[in-house]
Amino acid sequence: MKKVLMTGFDAFGGEPTNPASRAVERLSGKTINGLEVITKEIPTVFGKAAKAIQDDIERLNPDVVINVGQSGGIHAIRVERLAVNIDDARIKDNEGNQPVDEPIAPEGPLAYWSTLPVKAIVNDLEQSGIPAFVSYTAGTFVCNHVFYATRHYVETRNLPIKVGFIHVPFLPEQVIDKKPYPVPSMSEGTIAQALEVIVETIGNA
Repeated sequence: MKKVLMTGFDAFGGEPTNPASRAVERLSGKTINGLEVITKEIPTVFGKAAKAIQDDIERLNPDVVINVGQSGGIHAIRVERLAVNIDDARIKDNEGNQPVDEPIAPEGPLAYWSTLPVKAIVNDLEQSGIPAFVSYTAGTFVCNHVFYATRHYVETRNLPIKVGFIHVPFLPEQVIDKKPYPVPSMSEGTIAQALEVIVETIGNA
């Protein structure tokens, strides 16, 4: 059976939780469209997060790697299409690191495309009643870091593994005290449903 490694970050930036890891965990052990989903929470730490994924690639030999992260303020599932070769952190990660204008892979290309069926994913999410859109920037924090580092790892080793990144909104409980209103959010159940649709779409690709 083919395998999907799906990762979600732990809480960061002063938030008490992270919708990415919570929704990802709900898919643990599921088989969707012939794909076994294996989940992992990764630290919001430059370097360590990428290394955790690389170790699991070596251990599990997955067919697909989907990294999932929180993007506060978005209103829909954001399907990332491009990973860029730069760390430029606006805030510190969970271990106090704050790289500025540093390449992720000094000898690597400027950017990598997602190898997931990005537009098909957005279409299938919308057909399922879940708002979604294609994004051309995963930022320059740890989300983009793991997206680029994982693509680079797979590319330089010529591994037949599809890699992509999905950004998800805040959970409703995260926005209650945020001002000014309204701050967009999405329920954990809807985010988990979206992730299931994404795996289903990949299985059909």
